[in-house]
Amino acid sequence: MFNYLLHIGTFFKLENFGGLTLMVSSFIIVGTVVYRYGEGWSWLDSYYFSVMTLSTVGYGDFNPTTPFTKIFTTVYVLAGLGVILNFVSAFQEHRYAAIHKTAEDMDEANKDVGEELFKEKSKNQEQ
Repeated sequence: MFNYLLHIGTFFKLENFGGLTLMVSSFIIVGTVVYRYGEGWSWLDSYYFSVMTLSTVGYGDFNPTTPFTKIFTTVYVLAGLGVILNFVSAFQEHRYAAIHKTAEDMDEANKDVGEELFKEKSKNQEQ
């Protein structure tokens, strides 16, 4: 678990991920503010609805009721989904690269150990 958290930390240190994180955060904040004032929901409910909408979970426990928030929601989903998918895709690519690098490092270590064992075995056979 600790290694996973460290991996997430390295994700946010890369230069292009800061911009993605800012965009995702901005979309969630804008949605939260619009639903707070457009629907009169609490801040927590507005935040919850924004995240559930952008993540396409949509439990259906909240629904926009005013014409403005209905129109906003359609635009919000179409624009926000692209941002969220870009963020998730970038994170997945980062994870894949880290896993691939770890596998290469392990292969290299196994090769080194194999060579050392071969040398030891050859030395023992000579004696």
